[in-house]
Formats: sequence, structure tokens, C-alpha cells
Amino acid sequence: MLFRPKYTIDTIYHLDTDKLQEMDVKAVFSDLDNTLLAWNKFETAKEMDKLNQRLAKAGIRLVVISNNNAERVGKVLDPYHISFVAKARKPLPFAITEERERLGLKKTQVMMVGDQLITDMQAGNLAGVQTVLVKPLVETDKWNTRINRFFEKIIFFFLAISHKVTFKETLKNG
Repeated sequence: MLFRPKYTIDTIYHLDTDKLQEMDVKAVFSDLDNTLLAWNKFETAKEMDKLNQRLAKAGIRLVVISNNNAERVGKVLDPYHISFVAKARKPLPFAITEERERLGLKKTQVMMVGDQLITDMQAGNLAGVQTVLVKPLVETDKWNTRINRFFEKIIFFFLAISHKVTFKETLKNG
């Protein structure tokens, strides 16, 4: 299904680098707001930096794929030297595909992590990469995301008919 994540995990910060290496993942593409960084709390940037360092040590690149503009994303990520693609236009898959190809990676070597079915999971699935749905870091959203959350509730209802989506501590099929 277009919106179904391959995996679910409670937070991106629980990604296990040994498991990612075992899966031959070379890059983790991540949404920014409410996935890596609470959209309204910049203190979470320290955790983001630790994750980036942990992934880099394991030979895995962290790349942010965001619908936000480059000024907003760069202001947050540049101090931590984290690569990003801004104005990605998710749920369209083009930014994910272009970045994957730029890095010379196969679809199986890329994992798209995000907190939204409609943007992150759909874009990752359309791009043919592995998808990981996480719980949002905070329960509030910007006004434009609240619209998506309304429709997500409907999608979650239909997903639950065939397979209940549950969040786990480690990577296991969603």
C-alpha cells in the first residue's frame, strides 16, 4: 500500500547502527520537523547531532529531506554539518530518488524515516526505498501539518483493517 511503512519505530533515535549495517543501509534519509527535531523546540538538536555522529561512525550518511525552505533547514542543520534537500515536495518521490542517485546508492541501501504517512511514507514508497514511520517528537504540529494529521487518522483506520500499525523500540516489520 502507498502509505504503509515497511517498519515502525518509536523514535529515529532508537535506530541501531549494527542492524542498519546488517541490512546494508548506507544512508538514512529523514524528515526534519517532528522526526529529527521537535518543530518548536530547538534543544532536540543535540540528540540529532549525536545520531548523526553515531551513523557517520558506522559509515551511514544522514540526509534530511524536508519540504521546508533552505533558509529554515540550513539554519538548523548547517552547524552540525548535516546534508539536506529543501523544498522536497513530498509526497512526490523526486527529491529522494535524485539524492539516492547522486550518492550512487541502490534503493535497498536507503531508508526514509519520517513521522507522516501522507508525506514521508508515501514519498519513500513511491521512490522504492525502505520506509520507517516514527511517532512525532511532540504532539503539536504547525498549522499545515494539522491538515495532514486529520487525513492520516482516516488512513490509519484503513491500515488497521488489514494490519495494525504499532510502534516498536527496534526495527521490525511495520
